[in-house]
Amino acid sequence: MIEFVMFDADGVLFDSIESNIAYYNAIFAEVGEPPLDREEEIRSISYSAEDMFKARSRQDAAKLESMRAIARALDGATFFNMLKPALDLRPFMLELRTRYRLGLATNRSATVPALVVHLKLNDIFHAIASVLDRVAPKPAPDILHLCMQRAGATPERSVYVGDSPIDREAALAAGVHFIGVGTRVDHDHRLTTIAELPASLETLIRRLTTRTPGHQNRIGS
Repeated sequence: MIEFVMFDADGVLFDSIESNIAYYNAIFAEVGEPPLDREEEIRSISYSAEDMFKARSRQDAAKLESMRAIARALDGATFFNMLKPALDLRPFMLELRTRYRLGLATNRSATVPALVVHLKLNDIFHAIASVLDRVAPKPAPDILHLCMQRAGATPERSVYVGDSPIDREAALAAGVHFIGVGTRVDHDHRLTTIAELPASLETLIRRLTTRTPGHQNRIGS
């Protein structure tokens, strides 16, 4: 049985590519760096800001600290307004909440509290974990472990909904089930958008109910 559903943020709850590109380019311009290249644009959807800053600063400690300082001072509202949710999130999540406990497990950090309020989801999640909690970012499983700990959930009764290879890697390392969204993560159980999630969860529950004893059946693994 599945009791706890954890969500990634970017690429799952909303399309953030335009917002992320604008965010990083604004910071990089302030320190004299060129805009994101195409590979960095793709990485910006999944990787933590700290990882993005470290890669671009190229071991220049002063530049890295400048990026962090600029990021702390930025007004997130400008970039939140560029986010494109796949559907009307609040009613969707309220309905899902009647059947499951819900969590948010994301590589975002300082933007998380304001983001949740912006999306009108501040009373939706039973647990939230992020890089803001000073744990290792995905693909390490630490964020998922912390989210489950805060919800009082166990891995075998939890599922992570993500959109990238590092999400799947983190789910496997944490021992939880995985459901992918979009085209960036390659596996057999992939949703176009989270609108398809309720049916996918029901399918997962049926499979878990009918599987043979000892058979490891992780969707997406």
